[in-house]
Amino acid sequence: MLQIVVRAWLESQWRLTHSHLQSCLLQKSWHRNLSTTCARCSKSRRLGHKRNISEKKLTRCFVDHRRVYVVAGKGGNGISCFHSEPRKIHGGPDGGDGGDGGHIILKVDKQLKSLASLLPLYRGFSGVKGGRKNCFGAAGKSIYIKVPIGTVVKENCTVVADLNHHGEEYVAAYGGVGGKGNHFFLANDNRAPTTATEGEPGQERILHLELKTMAHAGMVGFPNAGKSSLLRAISNAKPAVASYPFTTLNPHVGIVRYEGYEQVAVADIPGIIKGAHQNRGLGLAFLRHIERCRFLLYVLDLSVSEPWTQLQDLKYELEQYEEGLSKRPHAIIGNKVDLPQSKSNLSLLKKQVEQRVIPLSALTGENLEELFLHLKELYDEYVKTGEAQSHEPIKW
Repeated sequence: MLQIVVRAWLESQWRLTHSHLQSCLLQKSWHRNLSTTCARCSKSRRLGHKRNISEKKLTRCFVDHRRVYVVAGKGGNGISCFHSEPRKIHGGPDGGDGGDGGHIILKVDKQLKSLASLLPLYRGFSGVKGGRKNCFGAAGKSIYIKVPIGTVVKENCTVVADLNHHGEEYVAAYGGVGGKGNHFFLANDNRAPTTATEGEPGQERILHLELKTMAHAGMVGFPNAGKSSLLRAISNAKPAVASYPFTTLNPHVGIVRYEGYEQVAVADIPGIIKGAHQNRGLGLAFLRHIERCRFLLYVLDLSVSEPWTQLQDLKYELEQYEEGLSKRPHAIIGNKVDLPQSKSNLSLLKKQVEQRVIPLSALTGENLEELFLHLKELYDEYVKTGEAQSHEPIKW
């Protein structure tokens, strides 16, 4: 009797499931991502796991500051043992030393442009303990952390390394020294030592890594002055531009090529606002990238009334951030000359500014040749100054 009841219940459940599948197929909701007709199907889809974000998407953003905790590898322990062979009773101590712990090394890679790939914690490999028959333990492998050119390493607000050249290395944490086996303590007055030491722990440090953009020229200006459009016009860089006002959040570097395989790197520094030296907005994060530029390009918006006030405010912000930064070799660029109101503002700007003003339009490409020539003059002057001071110029 019980078997008949169970069989009848199973048949009823099968009919219910079969009818449910048929209704889903007839309503064509089986392949939908969100089912509005069948609560059972939609519930099963909601219970699925979320799709993990790929590492490529996670590291796509530009990062110019990282806090890294590094722990080098521990040294291997030495052992205490004695040699043992047939017909050799007193073989003496033969405990080997432990291997040294692995270092953690920062290495400059010119292919990297951001600190986004760095992890918050790096732990080195420990050394292997010593073995019998005076066998030394293997040393732990060193961990190499790739960083971009222009990385500054700070510890407790003190600069400990300035990495500016491809392939340059800096030992961020030294591995611990391996322990000594009892063979190391063998002496004339101690023929059977049993002492063995443990390996030393690796060095631990908290480092702050800052990326300062390495470029020959840095374009400085207020938001929406047309710096990104100008960089697209003179190089192959593709920073984001649009027909509506917005500001660039990440610096971009473009290469301007000349005859004789000479290349000038131009950086698009994100827009600076008033009070940037007081860290208003993202002021300090943006001003940090101007320190490494050898000469500056002040980009002014000619469509705004009194454009010379932009130049005064920009120089003030740079000077307040670092003394002498605004006095570097520079050029003044008047952008958006294609607009009707820019013609009158250009004449007023030339009266207020004693230096040469290069009027151009990044949108139409008007008068870009004058900028190319003047940029080459600034670069040649920088190269001569670097050779006179025995400093190696930046190579791209």
